[in-house]
Amino acid sequence: MTDRRIPDLKLAREGTQTAASPAPALAWTTPAGNPTASWTELRDDAGSTHRIDDGASAGAAWPFAPLAPRERRRIQIRAGLADGTVTGWSAPLEVRAGLLDPADWTADFICLANPDRIAQPALLRGELLLKDAPTDAVLHVTAIGAHVTSINGVRVGDHQMAPGWTSYDKRLVADTHDVTSLLTAGVNVVGASLGGGWRTEQYGFFGRGRRVYGDQPSYAAQLHVTYADGTQEVFTTGPRWHARGDGPIIDSSIYKGETVDLRHAIDGWDRAGASAEGWEPVAVEEVALVPQQKLSPPVRVTRELPVREVLTTPSGATVLDFGQNLVGRLRIQTDGPEGTVITVRHAEVLEHDEMGMRPLRGATQTDTFTLPGGPATLEPTFTFHGFRYAEVTGWLGELDPSAITAQVMHSDMRPTADFACSHPLVNRLHENVVWGMRGNFLSVPTDCPQRDERLGWTGDIQVFSPTAAILHDVDGFLADWLVDLRLEQDAHDGLVPFVIPDALADEVHATAAWGDAATIVPWTLWQRYGDLQVLADQYSSMRTWTDRLVALAGDDRLWEGSMQFGDWLDPDAPPDEPGASKVSRDIVATAYVFRSARIVSQTAALLGNDDDAVAYGRIAQEVASAFRDAYVTPAGRMMSDAPTAYALALGFDLVTDPQMRSALGARLAERVRATGYRISTGFVGTPLILEALSSTGHADAAGRLLLQTDNPSWLYTVSMGATTIWERWDSMLPDGSINPGEMTSFNHYALGAVAEWLHRSLAGLSFAEPGGRVLRIAPTPVAGIDWARTVQRTPHGEAKVEWRLESEQLTVDATVPAGARATVELPGRDPVEVGPGAHTFSCTAPAAVAPSGPYSLRTDLATLIDDPRAIAAIRDELGTFSEGYLAGFIGRTSWTEGSALADVLFGVPPHVLAALDARLTVL
Repeated sequence: MTDRRIPDLKLAREGTQTAASPAPALAWTTPAGNPTASWTELRDDAGSTHRIDDGASAGAAWPFAPLAPRERRRIQIRAGLADGTVTGWSAPLEVRAGLLDPADWTADFICLANPDRIAQPALLRGELLLKDAPTDAVLHVTAIGAHVTSINGVRVGDHQMAPGWTSYDKRLVADTHDVTSLLTAGVNVVGASLGGGWRTEQYGFFGRGRRVYGDQPSYAAQLHVTYADGTQEVFTTGPRWHARGDGPIIDSSIYKGETVDLRHAIDGWDRAGASAEGWEPVAVEEVALVPQQKLSPPVRVTRELPVREVLTTPSGATVLDFGQNLVGRLRIQTDGPEGTVITVRHAEVLEHDEMGMRPLRGATQTDTFTLPGGPATLEPTFTFHGFRYAEVTGWLGELDPSAITAQVMHSDMRPTADFACSHPLVNRLHENVVWGMRGNFLSVPTDCPQRDERLGWTGDIQVFSPTAAILHDVDGFLADWLVDLRLEQDAHDGLVPFVIPDALADEVHATAAWGDAATIVPWTLWQRYGDLQVLADQYSSMRTWTDRLVALAGDDRLWEGSMQFGDWLDPDAPPDEPGASKVSRDIVATAYVFRSARIVSQTAALLGNDDDAVAYGRIAQEVASAFRDAYVTPAGRMMSDAPTAYALALGFDLVTDPQMRSALGARLAERVRATGYRISTGFVGTPLILEALSSTGHADAAGRLLLQTDNPSWLYTVSMGATTIWERWDSMLPDGSINPGEMTSFNHYALGAVAEWLHRSLAGLSFAEPGGRVLRIAPTPVAGIDWARTVQRTPHGEAKVEWRLESEQLTVDATVPAGARATVELPGRDPVEVGPGAHTFSCTAPAAVAPSGPYSLRTDLATLIDDPRAIAAIRDELGTFSEGYLAGFIGRTSWTEGSALADVLFGVPPHVLAALDARLTVL
């Protein structure tokens, strides 16, 4: 026996250690540095044991008797190691069963009986008499809206905006809390502060918002108490509870913000002995749905940021800069006379040094607080804001920045990856992706966290989910969201609404890349976590969606002529036409028919449905053949000669012939070069383009595209001060003004899908098998980056790859976790397979072909763009002549073969041309 132990036994998919099923899957990792396990053994406190002879396993189905509702079970694990030793038993994992049986739920949903305004916040309280202090007490609690629950004046848990947003008309979820320590013998009080949250918000755009879920929030709770003698009691919300609507929260809205009057605070309202004056019996809302145990991790405040700088705007306003675009709220410590009103407005950016409020559209993001007199803590309860800047008015005297912090809120997912490289702007880009994901993974995966939207757009998460699964443990978060997708889809005859939950409640159309979240998101979870349960749960949804696509494609297997978003927000689209992309929408649509059909075929095979595997595999082959016949020329050109078309054909493996892939890759590289290595793809093409280049031998072009700082590009946003990913490549224009388009968010994660390539290809660590049991180590060095590192917490443990270039020597250090192995692919070397542990490899780096002159004004543009020295000379001379001319030249020039530099230099004075020609001649 050794003193080594497995430290992190946990439930595999649940966001907490409360089980949402009677037989939850388990997961664990063997600590780094230990020998590989030969076997693992699990035991529970009921005396059952289960041995797994596959020592490389990192998880297992529940091997014990099913859990009863609210049952506690303690689980331990140990492993037999390859060196013959056996680890000690792990610390116990205490699993608590949540809501498992619908018949077990008896609580009523309660609310204000006589609200005097729509979406009125409320205080609720119920008294219960316990014969003794309990030995165990479990509270199941939920709201259609949002709540904060307390027992005897002590807050229950630290969840924010609980229980989160679901498709309220189809599914409700509840949280489970152990509240044993909060209860005593005698009278106890359960209190709840209730807000409208997502239920009472008005959804829709451009003044057409409407409440689709209801006008008032409601609340339900069920408390199960066990005494020392084994007897039990159940206490539930019902008509004997009381409520009032005149508490300190006057109004609350996710979009508009919160109004709080602390003069209305009621001391001790949620404790025994409180006055009954002002309290009225509650109303009971008839709710047909029974809450289910939530899978997703709760929303929490995970960190606080101090004020970085106090600014005074040209108009005289006081603005706080927190240095980071974030999602959350302010927490203010203040002391002022009774009746003092402090107002806080929130914005993501400044425009010409004033608060940039226009992108919020109908949202106002404004919190107002009236002070009670004396010291007070100010923070909203049932709203959140997207902001870097906060304008504060009403503060008496000199503002003390140390009294104010920004509280960062998001679903509390475990971070699972780190990235760094030698290029500081790329590091900031990666950090921006992480912050953008953090802010938009708040109960549901939203498009943006600030304007009058904040919806679960399916297209955004479809393109970003592979990146999300690298950066954080999103298994429970996205599995929970997929339940709502499935339910919404069932309500629309197999079609997937644009947003989940379907708060827009509009007519639903089949839309490529958006509806394909039904297939791609569960497939992504399977690829990352290796748990087939998500595919089993979603298979009917995946197949139904694909059936609708196949029907729309018809016998010719081409999905053409329908309404599509296409390559949304192509940078060349006009601001008021975000769907006007260069690539044909039919190419996008048909490519996704293939992608979904192939995923369903592969899923069916994994689930043992051989007939479906064959049928959908044949459909995928037919769609691919039709795609190639219709859209790919024999010469390796796409009929829609736009980068996204090539990225789709290559990235989805619609074209598999090596020679044709090489030809398509070469043409894609030409098209990228023609833009001056500025990005020219939208939501669909951006996640695919770098891999499409690097996988076809054009890593140099991928590197140039990544490191570009001109607009549009990833690093343009960083150079403009972005701290999250923008919705548009030019959400902020070079002159510091906000893009005039109606949709201009500064926190939109979709274009941040580039981070997947940073980890998988640039740094060089990816999964060769689902769940990471087999890894692929294959760095892709590019010019301008001397070293890169990725650390990923896989289901088997921590994996790491770090490479560096020194004197044309590529050295790679890699760590493979216990229970896994890796295939290592280095330039000029045959692949090798290695086992767990630390490894170092080296090889000669591929020789870069250095461009060389001399050049002249008659040199081909395609030649000049590939020599950074030539481009620097052009920038210097044209910039000296006119910065405005230079910007226009960069924006309009197509760097193609057959055009000379002199042919595009219109209106440049002869002396500037002569100076430029002289510079080029000596290169």
